[in-house]
Amino acid sequence: MCRIRGSLPPGANSLACSTSGVTVRAYFDHAATSPMPEAVLLSYTAALKTVGNPASQHSHGQQARDVLESAREQIARELGVTAAEVIFTSGGTESINLALKGLFWQRNRAAETAARPRPVILAAMGEHHATVDSLHWLADNQGAIIEWLPLNSDGVLTAEVLAEAIDRVGEDRIALATVLWANNEIGTVQPVAELNRLCDERRIPLHVDAVAALGQLELRGVRPAAVSFSAHKIGGPVSSGVLLLRRDQQLQPLIHGGSQQRARSGTQDAAAAVAFATALQLASPTPEKLAKLSALRDRILAGVIAAVPEAILRGADPRKTSDIVRIPGNLHFTFPGCQGDSLLFLLDQAGVSVSTGSACTAGVAEVSHVMLAIGLDEETAAGALRFTFNENTSEEEVTALLTALPGAYAQAKKAGLL
Repeated sequence: MCRIRGSLPPGANSLACSTSGVTVRAYFDHAATSPMPEAVLLSYTAALKTVGNPASQHSHGQQARDVLESAREQIARELGVTAAEVIFTSGGTESINLALKGLFWQRNRAAETAARPRPVILAAMGEHHATVDSLHWLADNQGAIIEWLPLNSDGVLTAEVLAEAIDRVGEDRIALATVLWANNEIGTVQPVAELNRLCDERRIPLHVDAVAALGQLELRGVRPAAVSFSAHKIGGPVSSGVLLLRRDQQLQPLIHGGSQQRARSGTQDAAAAVAFATALQLASPTPEKLAKLSALRDRILAGVIAAVPEAILRGADPRKTSDIVRIPGNLHFTFPGCQGDSLLFLLDQAGVSVSTGSACTAGVAEVSHVMLAIGLDEETAAGALRFTFNENTSEEEVTALLTALPGAYAQAKKAGLL
């Protein structure tokens, strides 16, 4: 059952779904944080009762270590790697920083011995700010030279563009390359297998940010040098992440003081590891789950276009027959003549939570660099809005979104572009 919420801006009347009289907000921002399933919460709280530091030698410590290593092995099985390649971190941001800085330092440390520095990092435009800001820091403080590689209008870095950059720069001057597996804003999936094959042939480590791809794509079978993940995007705990570091790779650590893990020091959080492992198992991208999620995406896509015909889908279009794909839990639009922030506010007042882009830059008054990277002008890019969901998103939530959207858009257009 749904009821109308009052005290809303004119034109923004909308449904707020309720069960037993309790209002339930419609949530379309899973890419920022996905709700924790009950099974994950139960495994987390049970593991929190484990006494002992996993690095301690006594029985309590060894019991905690068993809990931790069991979770590590479970995560390794789900991702198709060995347990030795799983490094626990505090989240996706740390994993990305550790990979980019650690590989850059390691490659240049080895190069110094042979008097052959490798200052160049190849990076796709439109990357997450954890990557962009890390690369800017390396350029400003460590002498890195960043070669930004262009995307096409769907947000794809092609192998041809990467190969041209390697040939132009020279593989012996390149420290590493980095790319998103799936763009966190527009959902476009990169041809990672092809990009990784090229980097392996040229002996260039490839880091892949797979934070947005986790639970949305089958990731096993492709083995880049390093891959970053975050737990809370799939219903795990915040401040829990993983960096996969291939066995033939080394990197210099960011954090020193104990060497508890390969390339990372610090007391390990056994409970968070258990919760991450449980969330990962639940989020496994089975064919049935992906089919359900894709059908939900297509239903929302059709509904948004019907509600606001002016809306333009950005990123790969699932309605077209193409080799370019997008993750199934993401839809990203631009709405002409208005600010995405205005739409977000009006939908929020109507009981619907959405996003204008990455939560890491929410509240920052600037046009998304991803929108500019795919060739949009600033005025068009200002109207960006992202809807992200999972297979448990309800029909009531979809109805609430599609009911609220036309009135919210009409009001946002009246406000215009600030």
